[in-house]
Parts: sequence; C-alpha cells; structure tokens
Amino acid sequence: MAKGYWIAHVDVRDPERYKDYVATAKPAFERYGARFLARGGTYEVMEGSGRSRNVVIEFPSMQAAIDCYNSPEYQAAKAIRVTVADADMVIIDGFEG
Repeated sequence: MAKGYWIAHVDVRDPERYKDYVATAKPAFERYGARFLARGGTYEVMEGSGRSRNVVIEFPSMQAAIDCYNSPEYQAAKAIRVTVADADMVIIDGFEG
C-alpha cells in the first residue's frame, strides 16, 4: 500500500497564534500516524512562487492522510489556521514504482 502525503505551503500572518494551530493539530497527527519529513526550514524557490513555510507530512496511506484532514481534531486546528495563515495544501498518493 502506498503512503499518503500532505504537501503544504504556508504564509503565517500571526506566529504566536500559529503555535495554537500546531498544538491543536498534534492529536490528529498522532492518531493517524503522521511523520513530518519537512517542517519549515531553509528552502530555495527554483520555479514559480513560494511561501514562507513548507511542510511535507507522510502518512501510512492515502486514506490515513485524508482521514486525518477530515477528522474533528484536525478541523478544530484548521479553524485556527485559517485565521492566522494563508496556505496551499494537497494530499497525494505515494509512488511505489
């Protein structure tokens, strides 16, 4: 079974409140087996436009990634995030070939 991934590009407008989002999202990530592969850090935009924060999260499956996003725990965190940050996010199926 292929893993699932969240890829998010985020501009944080309120870093202090963003910490509340991170803390609120943590139970959902733990419940669905999330593993952070990239979380902030140094980056270079090679093409297109970039955002100030880039995150890649691995899940045991595509379904786990979707279920995490749709979970009540993550939706509570998202309600905070949308007030303090602008984000682009996709959930993708891992490549097994």
